[in-house]
Amino acid sequence: MIFGFSHAVTLNNLLFTVAGVTLGSLVGVLPGIGPLGAMSLLLGVTFGMTPTQTLIFFAGIYYGSMYGGSTTSILLNVPGEATSVVTCIDGYKMTLKGRAGAALFIAAVGSFVAGTLSVFGLMLFAPPLAKFALRFGSPEYFSMMVVGLIALASISSGSKLKATLMILFGILISTIGMAPGSGNLRFTFSTHALAQGVDFVAVAMGIFGITEIIDIIVKKSESVSVKAVPLREIIPNREEFRRSIGPVLRGSVLGFFIGLIPGPAAVIASFASYGLEKKLSKHPEEFGNGAIEGLAGPESANNAAAGGAFLPLMALGIPFAPPMALVLAGLLITGIMPGPTFIQDHPDTFWVFVASMYIGNVLLLILNLPLVGVFVAVLRTPERILMPIVAILCLIGVYAVNSSSIDIWVLIVAGVGGYVLRSHGYDFAPLVLAIVLGPKIEMYLAESLSISGGDLSIFLKRPISLLILLIPLIFVGIKLASIIFQKFNRSRCAG
Repeated sequence: MIFGFSHAVTLNNLLFTVAGVTLGSLVGVLPGIGPLGAMSLLLGVTFGMTPTQTLIFFAGIYYGSMYGGSTTSILLNVPGEATSVVTCIDGYKMTLKGRAGAALFIAAVGSFVAGTLSVFGLMLFAPPLAKFALRFGSPEYFSMMVVGLIALASISSGSKLKATLMILFGILISTIGMAPGSGNLRFTFSTHALAQGVDFVAVAMGIFGITEIIDIIVKKSESVSVKAVPLREIIPNREEFRRSIGPVLRGSVLGFFIGLIPGPAAVIASFASYGLEKKLSKHPEEFGNGAIEGLAGPESANNAAAGGAFLPLMALGIPFAPPMALVLAGLLITGIMPGPTFIQDHPDTFWVFVASMYIGNVLLLILNLPLVGVFVAVLRTPERILMPIVAILCLIGVYAVNSSSIDIWVLIVAGVGGYVLRSHGYDFAPLVLAIVLGPKIEMYLAESLSISGGDLSIFLKRPISLLILLIPLIFVGIKLASIIFQKFNRSRCAG
C-alpha cells in the first residue's frame, strides 16, 4: 500500500483519478447516460493509456457516477442513475421539507464511508481469492460462468424470459467469427471484416450511446428548475447524524457482498438496503416521507456494490456487471488480462489502482458538496448541443479501436436495435455480459471436453465444479421449500 500510494500521487496518475471521478459525477447527474455510456464512449481513449491509468480512469467514472446520481434524485426527484431511483423516495421528500442540504451531506458522507470500506474489502479479499482461483481449471471456469448467467437471468429486472432471450442472443452474437480450435468461419456472410467476430466496443457504444441519443430525441425535453442550496444548510443536525450511522455501516457491508453477485449489483443493493432499513426501523411509517435512513442506507449500499464488483474481475478475470465488462475491454486494449495471476504478475498496477480508489473517494467527498450547484447546472445544457457531441464521440471512438468501417455499421445497427429492444422492455445487462462471456464459455467448454475425451460428466466429477453447479439448485430448493411451508401454514390456519 505504501508503494501504491507513492505512485498514485504522481502527477499523471492523480490527473487520471481527478478526471475519472469528475467525469463520473457529471454523467451521474445527467439522466440516462450513466457510467456505461461514458465508459463505452471513452474506450477508444485507452489506446494512449497504461493499464494502471485505464483502471484508475474507468473506476473513477464508475463509482463517481454513484455519487453524482444522488444529486438530481434529492434536488429534482430525477434519478441520474438507475441506482439512485430509491434515493428519490426519501431524498426528494427531505428537499420538500427544507432539508436538501442535510440530505446531500448524508448521501456524500455515506458514499465516502461505503466506498472506502469496499476498497478495503477489495484489498483484503482479492489476493487470497486469486490464490484459491489458481486451483480452477477449464471445467470450474465453465461452471462458474454458466451459473453466473443463470443467476443474472433470475435477478434481472422485468421478465425473466426476456432476460434469458437476451443472454441467448448475446451468446449467438459471440459465436460470429472464427471458431476456437478448428479456425472455421461462422456466420460471417462472406464478410472478411467479421472473421475476428463482432467487436464488443461497437456493440456497447451502440446500445449505450446511440440508443440513448435516439431515446432522448424521441422524448420531449423539459426545462429544469434547480433551487440553490446554501452551504450553511448542508450540515445535518445531531439527530440526523445519529440515525444515519447504522444504515451507512449496514449498507456498506450489504452492498459490498451484493457486488459479488452477477448482474446490476448496485441497483439490487440499493433496493435491498432500503427494504432492510424499513424492517429494522422503529418508525417504518416515516419511510416514503423523508426518513434519513431511507436515504443513507441505499446510497451507501450502491457505492459499496460498485467497489465489490471489482473483486471477481481482479481475482477471477470474470466481469459480473456490465461496467466491469467495459473495464475488462479497456484492459484488453492495453494488453493485460485480469485473472488469478493478475495480482502476482502486475502487483504495481493492482496496488496503485487500490490506492487511487482511496484517493478518489476523498476527492469525490470534496467535489460533491461545494460543487453541487455546478453539477446540477449541467442539466441545463441544451440537448441540441449535447447529443451531436455524444454521436460524434461514438463514431470516432468506435472507428479508433480497429479502424474498421464494419464497426460503424455494427454501432448503428446496435443503436437502432437497442432502441427497439428497450421500447419493448428488454434489459441490456444480460446481453452485454453474454457477449463478453460467450467466447470464454465456448473456449472453456472445448478445453474441458478435450481433457475428458468428450465426456460431459467431467463437470460433475470435479468437486469445485460440482459445488458451483449445485449453487442454483440449492437456491431453487430453498425457494420451493419456503413456498411449500407457506402453503402448509395457510392450510393449517384455514383448518
